[in-house]
Amino acid sequence: MKIPKHLYPFEGQYLNLNGLRYHYLDEGTGEPVVMVHGNPTWSFYYRELVKALKGSYRTIVPDHVGCGFSDKPDDEHYHYTLARRVDDLESLLRHLKINENITLILHDWGGMIGMAYAVRHPESIGRIVLLNTAAFHKPDTKPFPWLLWLSRDLGLGALLIKRFNAFSRVAARICCRRKPMPKEVRKAYCAPYEENSIATLMFVKDIPLRPGDEAYDLVTEVQEKLSMFRHVPVLICWGDKDFVFDKHFLKKWTDIFPQVQVNRFADCGHYVLEDATEEITGLIQEFLKKE
Repeated sequence: MKIPKHLYPFEGQYLNLNGLRYHYLDEGTGEPVVMVHGNPTWSFYYRELVKALKGSYRTIVPDHVGCGFSDKPDDEHYHYTLARRVDDLESLLRHLKINENITLILHDWGGMIGMAYAVRHPESIGRIVLLNTAAFHKPDTKPFPWLLWLSRDLGLGALLIKRFNAFSRVAARICCRRKPMPKEVRKAYCAPYEENSIATLMFVKDIPLRPGDEAYDLVTEVQEKLSMFRHVPVLICWGDKDFVFDKHFLKKWTDIFPQVQVNRFADCGHYVLEDATEEITGLIQEFLKKE
């Protein structure tokens, strides 16, 4: 996979996870800022933020297994579940000896993965930044989007995703609302999944909707423990035109963290950091400077 250097000017590193290559960025020095992506993005989503922060902070950005430059095993050789994702992140931060004053920056599935890690290691978390994400069950007031229902279909949905990379391609078209992605950027977002898009399918299949779903109990546990972070500074940057993580999810966050600093972007979509790069980068830089 080739990504133009002017878009992604980083030399990634790899951690061996039981024979699988787990790719990550480790740029800069200083307090650790760990950025966790979701589906169907990869570390590319945080490229501009890494450029902006690495002069003052140590920025760590993994590609989940199956995503970005990480290996893409079939589901017989890797268990594509939330718990395994958390284990992987935990292994990486242990390997890097990052265990205190961590700032988590979380988007999409990254919220669930990152906050599950945080619940395991609450003493390690210094700040939290939330970008159109969740770390709790779907609010009762929020219908499950039909596009995700289609993606969970083991017939047509799986065919479209695995053979045509439909999930990544559609997301690159509809998840920016303020400014449509240039073709070159769309291609970079989709590139990891053009030959193997198993991770994008498995992420959607792993969304827990009812008791008995594999990730359900872990999500319940994290949801019940989120209040332990009410003393931690939290920043929310939210794209209001997200058709999945919308006002229902934002209300849940503000119920959990009543004193949270919320910045809403009325014309931005799910890829809010892509839509409002400069504004959000500035907000995060100011947030990190606060005592």
